[in-house]
Amino acid sequence: MGNNSFENKKCIILANGKPPRKSVIRHLFKSGYTTLICADGGANKARMLNLKPDIIIGDFDSITSDTMEYYLDKSEIIRITSQDDTDVEKALKWAIKNKYTEAVLIGATGDRLDHTLCNLGIVIKFFEKIKINLIAELSILIPYTGSIEIKTISGETVSLYGFNKKTKIKTKGLKYPLDNEALPFGTRESTSNVAEGESVKLKIKGGIIFVIRQFDVLKNNDLI
Repeated sequence: MGNNSFENKKCIILANGKPPRKSVIRHLFKSGYTTLICADGGANKARMLNLKPDIIIGDFDSITSDTMEYYLDKSEIIRITSQDDTDVEKALKWAIKNKYTEAVLIGATGDRLDHTLCNLGIVIKFFEKIKINLIAELSILIPYTGSIEIKTISGETVSLYGFNKKTKIKTKGLKYPLDNEALPFGTRESTSNVAEGESVKLKIKGGIIFVIRQFDVLKNNDLI
């Protein structure tokens, strides 16, 4: 699998949680996410899905010895023993160093709630350095800030989540509009809002919000 152009290099980072359907990964490959990076035990999941990682990176406390041996002559193996970063962070730092501009994080949720929360936090932590979307189960999470317009399908579910009182959101095109309002985590959210037409405009000041949509809706309408 080759890389995209220097200007817009996209990668998939597969963590050690519950992997998505293989059809999701196939679609990502077709959409230009042409480099597969496995974060440590994510390589075990890649082998289950019969995928060949370009890079396997981490401290290797989760990858099985059988999987390591299997990929030894098939993938680039990068061992980083430092415990300052999680394996997903190591993968992201490698991607940033190698000039990737976008990453899709998969296998980031699963049995360990602490790992799930950590990976959601990583989306915010690396927001200024690389664009990260996260796909889990039937959903895709996309972080935004500033003034943006997203293409939508009339009637699709669009959920919005903020994190503090400083982040204000104004929307146009949603059934339940927000007018320069905050969605502080644990206090208020905009779950299961609805797109009314072909686009939704968001004006976000003072922070980042998560927009969660249905992956298949975006895939089936060529929106990702």
